[in-house]
Amino acid sequence: MANVFRSLVILPLLFVASYAQFWLRPDAYEFFNKKKILGPHELFNNPFGDAQDYLRKKIDNDFGTEPLPESPSHPNFFGLPNEPKGSWQLVSVNSGVSAMHAILLPKVDKVLMYDATIWKKSEIRLPAGHCRLLNKTTGEKDCFCHSVLFDIATTAITPLQLHTDTWCSSGGLSIDGNLVGTGGFQGGAKTVRYLETCKGCNWREFPTALADRRWYSTQAELPDGGFIVVGGRDAFSYEYIPREGRSNAKSYFFDFLKKTSDKDENNLYPFVHLSTDGNLFIFANDRAVLLNPKSNKVVREFPALPGGHRNYPATGMSVLLPIKLHSKNNRVIPAEVLVCGGSGHRDAYTQASKDIFYTALEDCGRIRITDKKPAWKREVMPSPRVMGDMMILPTGDVLLLNGAKRGCSGWGFAREPNLGPAIYHPKAKLGNRFRELTASTIPRMYHSSSVVLPDGKILVAGSNTNNGYVYNAMFPTELRVEKFLPPYLDPSVIGRRPVIIADKAPKQIGFNNLFKLLIKSKALKVEKKDIKVTMYAPAFTTHGVSMNQRLLDLGLEDVITENAFLGIHTITAVSPPSGKVAPPGYYMLFVVHQGVPSVSSWVQIK
Repeated sequence: MANVFRSLVILPLLFVASYAQFWLRPDAYEFFNKKKILGPHELFNNPFGDAQDYLRKKIDNDFGTEPLPESPSHPNFFGLPNEPKGSWQLVSVNSGVSAMHAILLPKVDKVLMYDATIWKKSEIRLPAGHCRLLNKTTGEKDCFCHSVLFDIATTAITPLQLHTDTWCSSGGLSIDGNLVGTGGFQGGAKTVRYLETCKGCNWREFPTALADRRWYSTQAELPDGGFIVVGGRDAFSYEYIPREGRSNAKSYFFDFLKKTSDKDENNLYPFVHLSTDGNLFIFANDRAVLLNPKSNKVVREFPALPGGHRNYPATGMSVLLPIKLHSKNNRVIPAEVLVCGGSGHRDAYTQASKDIFYTALEDCGRIRITDKKPAWKREVMPSPRVMGDMMILPTGDVLLLNGAKRGCSGWGFAREPNLGPAIYHPKAKLGNRFRELTASTIPRMYHSSSVVLPDGKILVAGSNTNNGYVYNAMFPTELRVEKFLPPYLDPSVIGRRPVIIADKAPKQIGFNNLFKLLIKSKALKVEKKDIKVTMYAPAFTTHGVSMNQRLLDLGLEDVITENAFLGIHTITAVSPPSGKVAPPGYYMLFVVHQGVPSVSSWVQIK
């Protein structure tokens, strides 16, 4: 009997062990469940580690978010009983690379995804004859691909070849809609990279372009379309990206970054937002300043945000809230910043290395940075969140998703994945701004990313809490790609969706110009009060930071019904007044009717 019992115990363990050996890519386990793709950690209840291990260890001072006197004691996170909560679609089981970084490229409607070259491993190989030579003496080569173009319509992936390491790098789009990336690890740390959207184009890399090493730095676009790169590990400085092929001789020392650096840092990947006055709002750890990029002087210091630490590895999230413009009198344009999540503990990273995972922060701070006396106003989220993404939706609402409820950024340094997204309505009353939405089933923690798509869906990819492509782990390297459909795509409201008549839409506009949009709607009459025209600048998303993301709510001159029977209407809108408000480049142009956005049309402003 004992032998039988021993066999019953050992056989399943042998099966799991052998399964772990052949489980190399998603299509290897697809047969386990045809409706939902499952990994071994889901099928066998985490055989490679106990995700609930933190519950067995007493954690002193695990206070999370301290009570907020200014926040309502009973906020409404649920809305009405029949209110749409959004839905999820699994669109691919193998993205080839785990999307540590992601950005939507205009003109081609493909998402660029890439991770790091240091692991010399992914789930897609380079075409024959295109291996990267690693060592001339030994002849060692890396034949794996580390960056891909992901077709958002077909899910087809196109391999691209990187030569320098992009691990924890930064990026943004040029005026012409091409990717400009900076920094990374080791030989990639001083690199500037370019990727055009033409067919057959590949990376162009300049490994000595930057003056300082930029690892965990932030790249921000300027009013003239140029870029600044701020911070990075042991880089208490900033610099401006030189012209292609040139190199910076020096950087600008930035004492603010040195002052905000803790023992555990907590100021990497700083939040950088271009304000409507042309200055740069820079937030690191728990403090912020306003930097004039022309004089290179700090022109304002903001009050500290109470509650804890907000930047890597205590990774919070931040957005510049939608900028409201008017058809006239745009001389003073308010700008507001929202910062959410992070860790209340200065030593969250150190403690996580000892398997002590503090509860993440569940508060947000909001500040109008253009006020004469700006002050933070705090409010509570539905749940704690660290390492999340914060994406601005075409409607002007903000989506919070991904991340964890405990721990911080780092390999294996978090627990309790936060599977439930939340939506934030900036114009609602305090206590009624957040709504909880439908949860995903896939953990998206460290090294995950999110992208707003032209059809209003959100592409969600990546998550790798491991040192390399590792599948026999508590949270395996994630290659599945999902799309989240926000509540405005629910069948109950989709009938309000307008359609931009593409061949009548402008492809290029100047600043402070009138332009017309022709739309088709099921409504016989469309009223001006029910219409918004918004412009969204695609974000470069990595490590909870959505670089260069901004949404403009344009001023409207009029809305005229041209043909009620056919549902044809003309909208006359006013473009942004300057590059301070809307840096030159490509934007997704949306028409929102009664809270439901159209599919966007690409427009270039310059």
